[in-house]
Amino acid sequence: MNVLGISYSQTQSGAYALVLAEEDGERRIPIIIGGFEAQAIAIQLEGLKPPRPLTHDLFLSFASAFGITILEINIYKLEEGVFYSKLICEDGEKQMTVDARTSDAIALALRFRCSIYTTEEILTKSGIVIDIEPESKDKPSSATKFFTEPSSRPKKPSEELRDFSIAELKEMLQEAVKNENYEKASDIRDEINRRNKNS
Repeated sequence: MNVLGISYSQTQSGAYALVLAEEDGERRIPIIIGGFEAQAIAIQLEGLKPPRPLTHDLFLSFASAFGITILEINIYKLEEGVFYSKLICEDGEKQMTVDARTSDAIALALRFRCSIYTTEEILTKSGIVIDIEPESKDKPSSATKFFTEPSSRPKKPSEELRDFSIAELKEMLQEAVKNENYEKASDIRDEINRRNKNS
């Protein structure tokens, strides 16, 4: 599975939808996660570098210091809407399995750069297919639109940021990261990328 993106949840206020994509197929698995976990995943996806290590970064540093690595993440069970995951780890001598919340497991998978697996049963039960139209310069694909412009968002960040120059946006991005306001940093990064694409 690959991490496709994160959007505001359409069904639960204050929650986010993490979407995993089947590597060799069209099925997607939406997983509802909390704000902290969404932030931890988004920071890694965006390539942002926080001034101080967040919990998952600390876990990576701690594990690396003791020679422990995560080989893979396995989402092995879906029960009453809850996904269950485990970390497959090794210390150079033996393999260990550690239970983890799926959102934490995926945040760690991104940092350890390891594979994410699930079962055919889970894909059958929870997988959905999102129709993706061919991309063009004028019209983003439906998947891109779904993740970058969720209708539940009260105001598009681009409306708040459109009056700033690229140089000002870059300064604002550095300030947002410094202040650990990663949601704002992600919005500013999206606006900079949008302008670069259109220029």
